[in-house]
Amino acid sequence: MKDMDWQDLRFFLAVMRGGGLGPAARATGTSAPTLGRRITALEQALGQRLFSRGRQGYEPTEAGRVLLAHAEDVETAIAGIERWRAGTSTRPSVRLSAGAWMTHFLASDIGSIWTAADPWTLEFVTANARLDIGRRAADIGIRNRRPEEPWLAGRRVGVVAFCAYRRRQSGAEAALPWIGLTGEATITPSAQWLASHHSDAVAIRANDPRTLLDLVRQGVGQAILPCLVGDRATDLERGGELIEALASEQWLVTHHDERHHPAIRATAERVVRLIGRSQALFSGQEMKTGAE
Repeated sequence: MKDMDWQDLRFFLAVMRGGGLGPAARATGTSAPTLGRRITALEQALGQRLFSRGRQGYEPTEAGRVLLAHAEDVETAIAGIERWRAGTSTRPSVRLSAGAWMTHFLASDIGSIWTAADPWTLEFVTANARLDIGRRAADIGIRNRRPEEPWLAGRRVGVVAFCAYRRRQSGAEAALPWIGLTGEATITPSAQWLASHHSDAVAIRANDPRTLLDLVRQGVGQAILPCLVGDRATDLERGGELIEALASEQWLVTHHDERHHPAIRATAERVVRLIGRSQALFSGQEMKTGAE
């Protein structure tokens, strides 16, 4: 058997979790052809066919499903080594995972959760899919539901409301087409709501949620945005009532074994305070001013 490369296992996990080369390419920043070659190389090294390739994507074979458990064990071990290495350095790292909009909100008020005087590095990990805190893919996660895993600690920090937004303008706003999402971003509840209610009226799509804001500001259509973004943008206005079906709880999640680490605990408490004092904005009850 040929020697295996951990990087090939990482790519294997990305394809397993994404269901195909496209989502895996976006998750890893690697081209789909390169991913395909690395998966083939891994299969050759193992002497096993790991996926059945088809029009519906990459379906794991029985060998692929067996390898998944082993690859996740390797991933956990490597994450532990990285955590140990970071803990032995002069500046440990705190990895904070959230969706695109929440990350944008936290980054826009970075002084409330981190300062240059803090003896640790803060690392933002933006992801629409949940990162595995249990396997140390992140130290702190902000999720839209209570964690079910027994090894995770969850704390409800608020509620986020959503609404349709458009550029402030006069005229036939009701005729504006919808701007939707594509690719990995379609896993978000707002993208799924738009697909089920207005799929025929979607005229333009983007695979990055932040691009929605750029397009709405150009006046080419309307899009579903969280109020914490739309209500702060003075060049936008609401295109209707709050979409009650999209209101979602926000939970701050940490690992039971790590949550008392001084850097993680301090960062988590600051995030809780920042979100807490912004609840009127998050819930759509307060129209904030100030440019985005």
